[in-house]
Amino acid sequence: MESNGQYCPIAVGTEVIGDRWTPLIVRELFCGSTRFNDIQRGIPKISRTLLAQRLRRMERMGVLERRVEDGVPHYVLTPAGKELGEVVWTLGEWAVRWSFGDPEPDQLDPPLLMWRMRQRVRHEQVPAKRTTIQFDFTPPHRFRAWLVFDRSDATVCTQDPGYEVDIWIRADAMELERVWMGRASLHDAVAAGTVTIDGLPRGLRTFERWFAWSPYRDAVIAAAEERS
Repeated sequence: MESNGQYCPIAVGTEVIGDRWTPLIVRELFCGSTRFNDIQRGIPKISRTLLAQRLRRMERMGVLERRVEDGVPHYVLTPAGKELGEVVWTLGEWAVRWSFGDPEPDQLDPPLLMWRMRQRVRHEQVPAKRTTIQFDFTPPHRFRAWLVFDRSDATVCTQDPGYEVDIWIRADAMELERVWMGRASLHDAVAAGTVTIDGLPRGLRTFERWFAWSPYRDAVIAAAEERS
Protein backbone atom coordinates (compact mmCIF):
# COMPACT_ATOMS: atom_id res chain seq x y z
CA MET A 1 0.00 0.00 0.00
CA GLU A 2 1.38 3.39 -0.99
CA SER A 3 1.90 6.15 1.57
CA ASN A 4 -0.72 8.88 1.46
CA GLY A 5 2.03 11.44 1.97
CA GLN A 6 0.47 13.25 4.91
CA TYR A 7 2.08 13.95 8.27
CA CYS A 8 -1.02 13.31 10.36
CA PRO A 9 -1.85 10.58 12.91
CA ILE A 10 -5.08 9.71 11.07
CA ALA A 11 -3.20 9.43 7.80
CA VAL A 12 -0.56 7.18 9.36
CA GLY A 13 -3.25 5.06 11.02
CA THR A 14 -5.10 4.52 7.76
CA GLU A 15 -1.88 3.23 6.22
CA VAL A 16 -2.01 0.42 8.78
CA ILE A 17 -5.67 -0.56 8.32
CA GLY A 18 -6.63 1.29 5.14
CA ASP A 19 -7.64 -1.73 3.07
CA ARG A 20 -10.69 -3.96 3.28
CA TRP A 21 -8.88 -7.06 4.56
CA THR A 22 -6.58 -5.91 7.35
CA PRO A 23 -9.36 -4.88 9.79
CA LEU A 24 -11.01 -8.28 9.24
CA ILE A 25 -7.73 -10.08 9.95
CA VAL A 26 -7.41 -8.02 13.14
CA ARG A 27 -10.98 -9.00 14.02
CA GLU A 28 -10.21 -12.69 13.63
CA LEU A 29 -7.07 -12.44 15.75
CA PHE A 30 -8.98 -10.37 18.31
CA CYS A 31 -11.60 -13.16 18.45
CA GLY A 32 -8.98 -15.78 19.21
CA SER A 33 -8.03 -17.32 15.86
CA THR A 34 -4.28 -17.90 15.65
CA ARG A 35 -3.72 -20.39 12.83
CA PHE A 36 -3.65 -19.45 9.16
CA ASN A 37 -6.51 -21.80 8.20
CA ASP A 38 -8.70 -20.58 11.05
CA ILE A 39 -8.12 -16.95 10.09
CA GLN A 40 -9.09 -17.72 6.51
CA ARG A 41 -12.22 -19.60 7.60
CA GLY A 42 -13.34 -16.38 9.25
CA ILE A 43 -12.63 -14.42 6.02
CA PRO A 44 -13.54 -16.94 3.30
CA LYS A 45 -13.37 -14.48 0.39
CA ILE A 46 -9.70 -13.64 0.86
CA SER A 47 -7.27 -15.77 -1.13
CA ARG A 48 -4.55 -17.69 0.68
CA THR A 49 -1.89 -15.74 -1.22
CA LEU A 50 -3.33 -12.37 -0.26
CA LEU A 51 -3.83 -13.44 3.36
CA ALA A 52 -0.18 -14.50 3.56
CA GLN A 53 0.87 -11.13 2.13
CA ARG A 54 -1.28 -9.21 4.61
CA LEU A 55 0.01 -11.24 7.57
CA ARG A 56 3.64 -10.55 6.56
CA ARG A 57 2.87 -6.84 6.18
CA MET A 58 1.16 -6.68 9.57
CA GLU A 59 4.14 -8.43 11.14
CA ARG A 60 6.50 -5.85 9.61
CA MET A 61 4.32 -3.06 11.00
CA GLY A 62 4.44 -4.51 14.50
CA VAL A 63 0.73 -5.38 14.68
CA LEU A 64 1.19 -9.13 15.05
CA GLU A 65 3.87 -11.65 15.88
CA ARG A 66 4.42 -14.97 14.11
CA ARG A 67 5.30 -17.85 16.39
CA VAL A 68 5.99 -21.48 15.55
CA GLU A 69 4.70 -24.11 17.97
CA ASP A 70 5.31 -27.79 17.22
CA GLY A 71 6.15 -26.82 13.66
CA VAL A 72 2.85 -24.95 13.15
CA PRO A 73 2.86 -21.15 12.66
CA HIS A 74 0.61 -19.16 14.96
CA TYR A 75 -0.21 -15.46 14.72
CA VAL A 76 -0.84 -13.38 17.82
CA LEU A 77 -1.52 -9.70 18.28
CA THR A 78 1.21 -7.59 19.80
CA PRO A 79 0.29 -4.93 22.41
CA ALA A 80 -0.06 -2.50 19.49
CA GLY A 81 -2.26 -5.00 17.68
CA LYS A 82 -4.50 -5.46 20.70
CA GLU A 83 -5.06 -1.71 20.89
CA LEU A 84 -5.76 -1.71 17.15
CA GLY A 85 -8.29 -4.48 17.77
CA GLU A 86 -10.14 -2.17 20.14
CA VAL A 87 -10.19 0.50 17.42
CA VAL A 88 -11.59 -1.98 14.89
CA TRP A 89 -14.18 -3.15 17.43
CA THR A 90 -15.26 0.45 18.02
CA LEU A 91 -15.71 0.87 14.27
CA GLY A 92 -18.15 -2.04 14.39
CA GLU A 93 -20.04 -0.41 17.25
CA TRP A 94 -20.32 2.79 15.21
CA ALA A 95 -21.67 0.78 12.26
CA VAL A 96 -24.28 -0.85 14.51
CA ARG A 97 -25.56 2.55 15.56
CA TRP A 98 -25.57 4.25 12.17
CA SER A 99 -25.15 1.88 9.23
CA PHE A 100 -26.25 -1.67 10.03
CA GLY A 101 -29.43 -3.46 9.02
CA ASP A 102 -30.57 -6.89 7.90
CA PRO A 103 -28.05 -8.80 5.76
CA GLU A 104 -28.08 -8.31 2.02
CA PRO A 105 -28.50 -11.49 -0.07
CA ASP A 106 -24.81 -11.53 -1.00
CA GLN A 107 -23.88 -11.32 2.70
CA LEU A 108 -25.64 -14.57 3.60
CA ASP A 109 -23.03 -17.28 4.14
CA PRO A 110 -24.17 -20.37 6.09
CA PRO A 111 -20.66 -21.92 6.33
CA LEU A 112 -19.32 -18.67 7.82
CA LEU A 113 -22.26 -18.47 10.24
CA MET A 114 -21.49 -22.01 11.39
CA TRP A 115 -17.87 -21.01 12.00
CA ARG A 116 -19.03 -18.03 14.05
CA MET A 117 -21.30 -20.26 16.12
CA ARG A 118 -18.40 -22.63 16.71
CA GLN A 119 -16.30 -19.70 17.96
CA ARG A 120 -19.01 -18.60 20.38
CA VAL A 121 -19.92 -21.88 22.06
CA ARG A 122 -20.12 -21.30 25.83
CA HIS A 123 -18.35 -24.46 26.91
CA GLU A 124 -19.18 -23.96 30.57
CA GLN A 125 -22.90 -24.07 29.71
CA VAL A 126 -23.07 -27.08 27.40
CA PRO A 127 -23.77 -30.68 28.47
CA ALA A 128 -20.84 -32.65 29.83
CA LYS A 129 -21.21 -35.30 27.13
CA ARG A 130 -20.48 -34.67 23.47
CA THR A 131 -23.39 -32.97 21.71
CA THR A 132 -24.01 -33.06 17.96
CA ILE A 133 -26.30 -30.57 16.22
CA GLN A 134 -27.25 -31.05 12.58
CA PHE A 135 -28.02 -27.81 10.72
CA ASP A 136 -30.02 -27.84 7.49
CA PHE A 137 -30.28 -24.47 5.75
CA THR A 138 -33.23 -24.14 3.42
CA PRO A 139 -33.15 -22.90 -0.20
CA PRO A 140 -31.96 -20.67 -1.71
CA HIS A 141 -28.94 -21.13 0.60
CA ARG A 142 -29.11 -24.90 0.95
CA PHE A 143 -26.30 -26.18 3.17
CA ARG A 144 -25.87 -28.96 5.72
CA ALA A 145 -23.33 -29.03 8.52
CA TRP A 146 -22.81 -30.56 11.94
CA LEU A 147 -21.65 -28.67 15.01
CA VAL A 148 -20.02 -31.03 17.51
CA PHE A 149 -18.98 -29.78 20.93
CA ASP A 150 -18.34 -30.63 24.54
CA ARG A 151 -16.97 -28.65 27.48
CA SER A 152 -13.49 -28.32 25.99
CA ASP A 153 -13.78 -28.10 22.21
CA ALA A 154 -16.08 -27.41 19.26
CA THR A 155 -15.84 -28.49 15.62
CA VAL A 156 -17.80 -27.73 12.46
CA CYS A 157 -18.12 -30.67 10.07
CA THR A 158 -19.36 -30.40 6.49
CA GLN A 159 -19.27 -34.19 6.15
CA ASP A 160 -21.30 -36.45 8.45
CA PRO A 161 -19.03 -37.04 11.46
CA GLY A 162 -20.77 -40.31 12.21
CA TYR A 163 -22.00 -39.33 15.66
CA GLU A 164 -25.57 -39.74 16.82
CA VAL A 165 -27.39 -36.45 16.23
CA ASP A 166 -28.86 -34.93 19.40
CA ILE A 167 -30.56 -31.89 17.90
CA TRP A 168 -31.80 -31.06 14.39
CA ILE A 169 -32.12 -27.46 13.26
CA ARG A 170 -33.72 -26.39 9.99
CA ALA A 171 -33.35 -22.71 9.26
CA ASP A 172 -33.70 -19.96 6.72
CA ALA A 173 -30.24 -18.40 6.44
CA MET A 174 -31.56 -14.86 6.62
CA GLU A 175 -33.53 -15.51 9.79
CA LEU A 176 -30.80 -17.40 11.61
CA GLU A 177 -28.37 -14.56 10.77
CA ARG A 178 -30.88 -12.09 12.19
CA VAL A 179 -31.23 -14.16 15.36
CA TRP A 180 -27.45 -14.47 15.63
CA MET A 181 -26.97 -10.73 15.38
CA GLY A 182 -29.86 -9.78 17.66
CA ARG A 183 -32.19 -8.35 15.04
CA ALA A 184 -34.74 -11.07 15.83
CA SER A 185 -35.38 -13.35 18.77
CA LEU A 186 -35.03 -17.11 18.52
CA HIS A 187 -38.47 -17.48 20.07
CA ASP A 188 -40.07 -15.33 17.34
CA ALA A 189 -38.19 -17.16 14.56
CA VAL A 190 -39.36 -20.52 15.88
CA ALA A 191 -42.93 -19.22 16.24
CA ALA A 192 -42.83 -17.99 12.63
CA GLY A 193 -41.50 -21.32 11.40
CA THR A 194 -38.35 -19.83 9.83
CA VAL A 195 -36.27 -21.80 12.34
CA THR A 196 -37.29 -25.22 13.64
CA ILE A 197 -35.49 -27.12 16.41
CA ASP A 198 -36.14 -30.79 17.16
CA GLY A 199 -34.67 -32.93 19.90
CA LEU A 200 -33.96 -30.16 22.37
CA PRO A 201 -34.44 -31.62 25.86
CA ARG A 202 -35.45 -28.58 27.89
CA GLY A 203 -36.64 -25.84 25.55
CA LEU A 204 -35.21 -22.82 23.76
CA ARG A 205 -33.61 -21.29 26.83
CA THR A 206 -31.30 -24.27 27.12
CA PHE A 207 -30.16 -23.85 23.51
CA GLU A 208 -29.73 -20.10 23.83
CA ARG A 209 -27.43 -20.51 26.84
CA TRP A 210 -25.08 -22.70 24.84
CA PHE A 211 -23.93 -19.76 22.70
CA ALA A 212 -22.61 -16.31 23.48
CA TRP A 213 -24.12 -15.24 20.10
CA SER A 214 -22.65 -12.32 18.20
CA PRO A 215 -20.35 -10.05 20.23
CA TYR A 216 -22.41 -7.16 18.85
CA ARG A 217 -25.79 -8.64 19.77
CA ASP A 218 -26.40 -6.43 22.81
CA ALA A 219 -25.37 -3.34 20.85
CA VAL A 220 -27.70 -4.27 17.98
CA ILE A 221 -30.62 -4.76 20.38
CA ALA A 222 -29.86 -1.46 22.14
CA ALA A 223 -29.64 0.42 18.84
CA ALA A 224 -33.01 -1.00 17.75
CA GLU A 225 -34.57 0.08 21.04
CA GLU A 226 -33.19 3.61 20.62
CA ARG A 227 -34.72 3.86 17.16
CA SER A 228 -38.12 2.53 18.19
